[in-house]
Amino acid sequence: MSGDLFGETQGHLIAGVDEVGRGPLAGDVVAAAVILNDPPPAGVTDSKALSPAKRELLADAIKREAVCWALGRASVEEIDQLNILEASMLAMRRAVEGLVVLPSLVLVDGNRLPRWPYEARAIVKGDLTEPSIGAASILAKVQRDGEMKTLHNQYPGYGFDRHKGYPTQAHLSALSRLGVSPAHRRSFGPVKRLLADPEVR
Repeated sequence: MSGDLFGETQGHLIAGVDEVGRGPLAGDVVAAAVILNDPPPAGVTDSKALSPAKRELLADAIKREAVCWALGRASVEEIDQLNILEASMLAMRRAVEGLVVLPSLVLVDGNRLPRWPYEARAIVKGDLTEPSIGAASILAKVQRDGEMKTLHNQYPGYGFDRHKGYPTQAHLSALSRLGVSPAHRRSFGPVKRLLADPEVR
């Protein structure tokens, strides 16, 4: 897939797009868009397959070597208002709109495309097969993880620095014990159920 795609678009500006943060109970959903130079930094792949230290190193290399890159996001409030799927699409659209160079083709990780005017393809597990999508996944992951560490300092006790907002048992226990913080997504099941409890309200 990757070889054929790059053969078809040789000399064109391909942007890869990915988002991080659909599953967590807290924090924004963050997307990145990247247009890489050829060759891409060595080791670029799905961010989930990399250690935190390796992600940090690759994020620095991507930012330094890429033609251009940009981040986009949807806030907790937008997630609750729109739903997580539409908020993810919004974050990806904002990331591409932030690029200073207009891409001729946008490759999006997954099976859905945002509503936008760009020529685009959705590629399932594209972060493993397309370097530009892998690079976007790394930038989005590093950015969001850093923001969750900041939220940990603002709202200590939930463990945001460890679980990054995902619904681990430790997070659910802290949520039950401490209540809902301003960083939590009120439309997500565990948070919504807790808010419906008269003792919590």
